[in-house]
Amino acid sequence: MAAELLFNCEVCVQVRSQACEERRLNVRVNVELLSISNPVHKKDLAVRLTDDADPFFLYNLVISEEDFQSLKSQQGLLVDFSAFPQKFIDLLQQCIQEQNKDIPRFLLQLVYSGSVLDHTPVSLNVVETNPFKHLTHLSLKFLPGNDAEIKKFLARCLKCLKEDKMTLEDKLRKTEEDFTRQLSYTQQSLSEKSRELDKLKNEWTSYTAALTSKHTQELTAEKERALQAQTQYQQQHEQQKKELESLHQRSIQQLQNRLSELEVINKDLTERRYKGDSTVRELKAKLSGVEDECQRAKQEVVSLRRENTTLDAECHEKEKFINQLQTRVAVLEQEIKDKDQLVIRTKEVLDATQEQKVILEENTEKKQSHIEKLETTIKSLSAELLKANEIIKKLQGDLKTLMSKLKLKNTVTIQQEKLLAEKEERLQKEQRELQETGQSLRMKEQEVCKLQEQLETTIQKLEESKQLLKTNENVITWLNKQLNEVQMLKRMETPSSMHGGIRTALSPHGMLERPSFPSSGISHTISPFYAFQKFAEPAHNKNPSPHCPVPKIQFNSQVSKIDQHSDVQVVTAATGHPANKENGDNLGLESKYFKKKEDSIPLRGLSQNTLNSENLKPYLPKVQPSLPAAVTTTSAYFPG
Repeated sequence: MAAELLFNCEVCVQVRSQACEERRLNVRVNVELLSISNPVHKKDLAVRLTDDADPFFLYNLVISEEDFQSLKSQQGLLVDFSAFPQKFIDLLQQCIQEQNKDIPRFLLQLVYSGSVLDHTPVSLNVVETNPFKHLTHLSLKFLPGNDAEIKKFLARCLKCLKEDKMTLEDKLRKTEEDFTRQLSYTQQSLSEKSRELDKLKNEWTSYTAALTSKHTQELTAEKERALQAQTQYQQQHEQQKKELESLHQRSIQQLQNRLSELEVINKDLTERRYKGDSTVRELKAKLSGVEDECQRAKQEVVSLRRENTTLDAECHEKEKFINQLQTRVAVLEQEIKDKDQLVIRTKEVLDATQEQKVILEENTEKKQSHIEKLETTIKSLSAELLKANEIIKKLQGDLKTLMSKLKLKNTVTIQQEKLLAEKEERLQKEQRELQETGQSLRMKEQEVCKLQEQLETTIQKLEESKQLLKTNENVITWLNKQLNEVQMLKRMETPSSMHGGIRTALSPHGMLERPSFPSSGISHTISPFYAFQKFAEPAHNKNPSPHCPVPKIQFNSQVSKIDQHSDVQVVTAATGHPANKENGDNLGLESKYFKKKEDSIPLRGLSQNTLNSENLKPYLPKVQPSLPAAVTTTSAYFPG
């Protein structure tokens, strides 16, 4: 039997009974769905009412599907057994929301049929208050628990309490260990700080003793000088008295004035001495503060240098890695350029196109493997960046712990408040430095994104090269078909003698039609190879037959060699238009496939011989501009 907990919460219930007055009571409502598989699979809804203050307060209700059907027919419910638990829980939640109001809209009423001590069944009513009346949405009858059920319930409560106690004891043990560690750490730090204070006090006392000794020596020297000056003045005065006793009393008054001035000077000297004492004290205080600041600055410089060295090392490693990636991308671009050159060279020889195609496919597979390796390296870079972010988070956590420790030290020692303020400033500086490092890491991420974009461009270039290969193959197949057609026509048709007028025309495909000689009675037409043959030109030969006025024509069936340095031309007879260059008009293809390049080899065709336009103008029609690129014409001579 498996139990699924659906609801467990305290609800304020209005208790009504015949023996006592109405009162409010906090009751814990526990709703569970029990599923029983043996012997028949069925589900029951169990509702239990308990009181946390009274362990003997226990009321149970178990509703099966058959009981729910009777309850549904009695109270006019509109929901099924599967939806009833959720609806009941919704009503309980509405009661919980309304229980703190003075006039709640939804109430839970626990009605006793007899006295409270009789252990009689109890009905739990969900009531909605209305300006007109109280509406009871649901009424459920609960049975009080017997001794066995109460014992079972109390045992379960004891088990839960023991588990809670164990968890709380574990938490207390862990917290005590944490606090003892923190106390030991704080005591160590306090001992270190006290040692530092003792050192500073010793240094300060030694320095003050040295200053007092210097000051006393200076005071004694000044006193001696003043005594010497006084003795000198007295001697001078006595001498002046002896010498000027005969003089008038004016000299005596002058001497008295001189004495008053000396007294004023003595007073000034004494005031200066007091001022010197005060300045010495101020200087001592300033010296102590400056020494403290110097020691703190030295410690900060040492820590900052260590951090700078670590950060410089990390940045240097990442820059090396980025440079490696850039070199790899440059190598890939160079390889792509090499592949483009190979694609251009495939036009040179028709027989080697298939082998070069296989080589290119293998190279593309290698490039794809290189690209996959680069993608793996980029993923590793992203993982390293994530690790760096985690390190930054750990440093922020360390900073928070340092702040808490500084607050504790403030409570212990009031004299270290200034030191703590300075440490907070240092922490702020470190946070700024951490932010700067984070910005540098973001810059590195942007550079990685740029490298990814460059990789995508290289992949696009590879795809374009593949498309160019496909188009080149299409052009080559088309040219092969044209050449095969011409060769088949050569084999099938043989040259024959011609009498009478010559009639030539173009085929629908742009080829020269076979000329006929109607004047001689011969209706047999000459093959298209006529356009490729080289006519003999004997100027002195005449027709030996007196019956045939047509001159004798000789045909040369051999094809001339390839003209390596000039394009193959097509003569347009009967017009003055120049011949088309190699590969002729585009014939529906793009113009880039018929551009002549410096390192390309022209297609294999016949020599660049042209027909004698003056003799053939009346016999040859205009050649269409869509002739194939490989067609070349030979010259013929018709005397008379």
